Order: sequence, then structure tokens, then C-alpha cells
Amino acid sequence: MKIEGTYTIKAPRELVWNLMIDPEVLSRCVPGVQSLENTEANAYKLVLKTGVGAIKGVYNGAIRLEDMREPEHYKMIVDGKGGAGFVKGVGELDLTEEDEDTLVTYAGDVSVGGTIASVGQRMILSTAKMMTSQFFTALEAEAAAIIKAEESGEPVVTPKQGFFRNTFRAVKRKIKS
Repeated sequence: MKIEGTYTIKAPRELVWNLMIDPEVLSRCVPGVQSLENTEANAYKLVLKTGVGAIKGVYNGAIRLEDMREPEHYKMIVDGKGGAGFVKGVGELDLTEEDEDTLVTYAGDVSVGGTIASVGQRMILSTAKMMTSQFFTALEAEAAAIIKAEESGEPVVTPKQGFFRNTFRAVKRKIKS
């Protein structure tokens, strides 16, 4: 199954890059993460609680970043297993400067199996798009907090994350554009 899209983040590319490889930030921004830790350079293990339709589960997995060209590109390899099945994927992320913003372009192939695959590709894609939107909305809030702190000279106040907060941020962003 193919997943692809773009998202514009109102922040400089170097900042977006640094946020996208920081395990603490990722643990706050990736929906459903229960734990995320570095296992070695550019490799992480994670526990993720998520669901597609009525099928929900906890997944243990690994993420590896390869072909890293800071601050513009990396390849991500994902492998996860849980009671409801497995997920394997390979994707590419490209960060492009657009004035003061960063355009993130992503594309990948994902395979799912087990009970979770029974809900169908359309439902899985819909869930993946929702989770991707929540992730980028949360990441943009992290970037905005850092930019605000730099401009004001105050310490960074880590934004509160969560499904409803990020849904509200996404709706507010759509209304503004």
C-alpha cells in the first residue's frame, strides 16, 4: 500500500529536521506512542498503541533512519508487531525550503498483515492519513514553541499534545489558510 503526501510547516528547515530526529519530540508528536528510545545512532525502538476501526492493539517495533542527508532527506524503515498483526514499511522524507517555511514531502510503501489487514486498505489508508496529519500538526506546534521562545528570550514551553488539541490545531490551521 502506498502512502504519500506533503505538509508545510511554518518553521526553518534546519529546525524541522532537528525536531524530526529528536526522540523526545517524536515521542510527544507521534500519535499513540507509549515509549520511544534510541537503541543506536539513527535507530529507535518503540511501543505504539493504535487502532484501525474496531481493531486496536499495542505494537512493539523498530525504526531505522538511513540515507540521511541533513537537513533535506532521509529514508525510514519501520517494522512492528502486535496482537492484531504486523506493519512493515519503507518511506522517504524530503524537506525543502519555501521562503521561511519547510515543505515536507513523504512517500512510502507499507505492508500490513494479521487481523488488522481485515479492515481493508481504504480504512488503513484513512487512519494513516489521520495519524500523519496529527503528527505534523504536533510537530509544527513544537517548532512554534521554539520560535516563540527564541523571539521572546523566554524558555521554551513544550506544547501540550494529544488527539483533541492537535485536531483543534489542524482545524484552526485550515481556517487560516
